[in-house]
Amino acid sequence: MKCRVCGGTQQPTNTDLPFKTGERSIVILKSLPVLQCPQCHEYSMDDPTFRRVEEILARVDSGAELEIIPFAA
Repeated sequence: MKCRVCGGTQQPTNTDLPFKTGERSIVILKSLPVLQCPQCHEYSMDDPTFRRVEEILARVDSGAELEIIPFAA
């Protein structure tokens, strides 16, 4: 897949990404499968992964300031 920022070829990799879920809360998903550009480091997710991320984020404890969750497809 081509990078939408620089046109490089994105490669599959796993990474840890933070998601802000509220004004004072952050969720870090560990080992999230993404496509990442080796040139500019921009990343993207395929649709099934993005749907799973949405499902996980919908279930987090909204009162926690920081939550770390291992991603499981």
